[in-house]
Amino acid sequence: MALPGYLEDTSKDLAKQMTATYSAPIDTSKFAPSIAGMDPLQTQAIGMATQGVGSYQPFLTAAQTAMGQAGTAAGGLGALTGPTAYQQFQSPYQQDVIDETLRQYDLSRTQGQQSIKDAAVGSGNFGGGREGAMLGQYNADTLANRAGIRSGLLQQGFGQAQNAAQQAFKNQQAMQQAYTGLAGQQMGLSNFQRAGMGQDIGALGQMGAMRQGQEQAKLNAAQQAAQTAAYEPYGRLNQYASGITGLAGGMGAAQFQQPGAADPWGSALSTAMGLGGLYGQMFNPMQFKLGT
Repeated sequence: MALPGYLEDTSKDLAKQMTATYSAPIDTSKFAPSIAGMDPLQTQAIGMATQGVGSYQPFLTAAQTAMGQAGTAAGGLGALTGPTAYQQFQSPYQQDVIDETLRQYDLSRTQGQQSIKDAAVGSGNFGGGREGAMLGQYNADTLANRAGIRSGLLQQGFGQAQNAAQQAFKNQQAMQQAYTGLAGQQMGLSNFQRAGMGQDIGALGQMGAMRQGQEQAKLNAAQQAAQTAAYEPYGRLNQYASGITGLAGGMGAAQFQQPGAADPWGSALSTAMGLGGLYGQMFNPMQFKLGT
């Protein structure tokens, strides 16, 4: 279709501009995507996480040691039970005490025998039946009392040893429970330490992700602005050509489509917060429950 004369110069100007514009390659490096660097808070969170790996080990070692001590203490309870448990608490001097007590008793009774004999001599009944009867009864009482004294001393020693065995059992049981409680406390401290560290790491990571997302949004916006500027001549010339075509009475050409622009903040924030959420999952300790 022939152009009207009044549009010839305009068409030549358009052709000249289009030739100059479309013959020059677009420098895409000016609007190449850029990745925001890691925020210092994220670096700090990663440093804490790295240092925290294995930080529970001292607590675990202490808990294992305490559990081993609790097991040893529990194992010692067996020797403190049963019908013979008291024997190890008997005084090594018990028999000496019994022997000396009975010796002193025998001496005192010997003096009593002599008193009976002296009385018999004084009354003229020495060697008589009355003296013999009195000595026989006295000796029988001596044997009975002697057996009672010995039995009492043995019973007293047994009671003391039995009480000592019971007290030792209670002490050993308390020790076993204390070690078990200590193990539980160590595991609790480990969980508390890891939970607190995880919260700090999560907070730092998420705040860092927010700031990284803000920085990424700025980079995305700058990239889109550079891209828009690079393609602006094409859109302008397209509109120029469409206007000439319309004036000439022809059908308008297809419109130039500027590359679509995404939401720089939304996309950057979505990615950053997704990564930031990972920090909150670090050092989430498993809970241990130790019996007491």
